[in-house]
Amino acid sequence: MIVRRSLLIALAVTATLSGVARAADDQSSLQPVLNAGDNVLKFDWPAVSVGTGEYEEGPTGVTVFRFDRRVHAAVDVRGGGPGTVNTDYLRIGYEVPEVDSVVFSGGSWYGLESTTAVATALKDDHIRDGIWTNLALSVGAIIYDFGDRRLNEIYPDKRLAQAAARAARPGMFPLGAHGAGRMAKTGHIFDCGAYSGQGGAFKQIGDLKIAAFTVVNAVGVVTDREGRVAACYRDKDWPQGELKTAELFSAFPASSQQGAWRPMAQKLDAKRNTTVSLVITNQKLDRARLERLATQVHSSMGRALQPFATELDGDVLYAVSTAELQGPVDESPTPNVDLDIIASELMWDAVLASIPAQQPIRQPDPNVTFSTAQLRVFAGEYVFSNNVSVRVTVEGNKLMAQASGARAAFAVRKETVELLPASKTEFVVPGRYPTTLSFAGKGKLVLNPGHWQQVGSRRK
Repeated sequence: MIVRRSLLIALAVTATLSGVARAADDQSSLQPVLNAGDNVLKFDWPAVSVGTGEYEEGPTGVTVFRFDRRVHAAVDVRGGGPGTVNTDYLRIGYEVPEVDSVVFSGGSWYGLESTTAVATALKDDHIRDGIWTNLALSVGAIIYDFGDRRLNEIYPDKRLAQAAARAARPGMFPLGAHGAGRMAKTGHIFDCGAYSGQGGAFKQIGDLKIAAFTVVNAVGVVTDREGRVAACYRDKDWPQGELKTAELFSAFPASSQQGAWRPMAQKLDAKRNTTVSLVITNQKLDRARLERLATQVHSSMGRALQPFATELDGDVLYAVSTAELQGPVDESPTPNVDLDIIASELMWDAVLASIPAQQPIRQPDPNVTFSTAQLRVFAGEYVFSNNVSVRVTVEGNKLMAQASGARAAFAVRKETVELLPASKTEFVVPGRYPTTLSFAGKGKLVLNPGHWQQVGSRRK
């Protein structure tokens, strides 16, 4: 009886302590944010509609491409950790156009739910039904946006994906950290920690239309056409001035052993990076040429993303033909080889367009001081998810923090670290990456306020 009572008490205490954590991961009440973003690629193509949905609390999201007719599709898969839906069906090589939509999602394999959700939305909306020749067919792929990118495990679910599908609009594609690219990052091979997102590009030559779209979450670094690293939080020991991708690789891996640039390839978790892409043309292509378009464009991405298609990536590219231009491609003003080259250049443009403005690194302000009593207002344990919580304490006239959960909270780890004041409500942990702690809200702690912020609630 005593043992049973002790067990019940322990369970009750555990339930109380984890209540806030469970609430942090509960997404049943989250509200979809649809078609967000001010930087938008606009293109004239009524046959192609795009819808994006995001949960800001993640943040994470989904991007849905819908077509006004069934389309021909092929797929090219690279890398060691792909996550896809209905990809094998595309490899069979049927000549009949059957694809209704292409779906990209965050949330790793949990996000695969988004692809099937778009198909059921088409059925629920009576666009498709249960007849074999009229089944909805969605294909899709996911990126990994958990781990050290954010502190919770919210994922794009059926509700978010269907809302995005129903909000799809022609000729509008949000660029940067939106949709499936809401919490993407790049440059993990060199520990860049750069924010990324989704990018797109469009070109029309006469009646021919070509569009390229990508969600960049690569282990490699984004490289521009001059060979420069497009986005990266630099190590303090790196050379100053213009940073060339070739310079990083010429020092790899010997520079790590010498302690100079310290690339982190040996510390990467397998299969946590992915770039998922889509190239669309209105030119009708036979099966072989559509597959060649997918292969050539995907191969070309090794120029923009270095390295590309590693065992740590799960890269997937879909090629789609809406077949609005019915004439043979070899008799068109832009033959197949030219089309492939143009599409490859557009995809490089799309990769570069995926990069958002990077979050600035706040610096401590030596003129901001606090008394011990003032600092005690900030003390407490703040819960971000089942796995992440931060304990804030006061030692004399210093504010200290440590990770009290199973995982670190960015630069706040198991070892206690001093928080240096940057304003009356914000503190920073100096280092290579942005780590700002804001106590602006009552009972809330916001890490890295802004577009990628993480919000924790103080445990009562």
